[in-house]
Amino acid sequence: MSKRIKNSAPKGNSDGEDYTVGYGKPPQQSRFRRGQSGNPAGRTRGVRNLGTDVRRTLRVPVRVTDGGRSRKISTQAGMLMLLREKALRGDARALDRLVELASRFNNEPGPEMAQALSADDQAILAAHAAEILSTTSPTAEPPCQPRIELHPRTR
Repeated sequence: MSKRIKNSAPKGNSDGEDYTVGYGKPPQQSRFRRGQSGNPAGRTRGVRNLGTDVRRTLRVPVRVTDGGRSRKISTQAGMLMLLREKALRGDARALDRLVELASRFNNEPGPEMAQALSADDQAILAAHAAEILSTTSPTAEPPCQPRIELHPRTR
């Protein structure tokens, strides 16, 4: 579906050869001019977004004095230390913010914490296991041990 047009003024070629217009070959008169940007209203070079600036700012080390010793820590860690100190002094807003951060980031369940299955869930799993065992071929040997053991969790 490409059409051939007579190229009236090709760049660097003045003998007027035929030029095939097609995929990746736009007509000469509609191409971008040399030195003209393809997106003149686009983002200027070297401008970072706000998220990048925030992460970079929080990583900058600051010097803090803790227990009479001076050391360098990240700005983020320093902010958390200051929030902790204000909360321990009795600042209610700082305490609320610290509790909210702790509940958001500090209460992840550990790998040893398995969720207890309800009686309905256990019944569904038992029925599914029985269905699988009944549909296996007669030549296949049943497993020696059950792969999954369900233990009700008591609190």
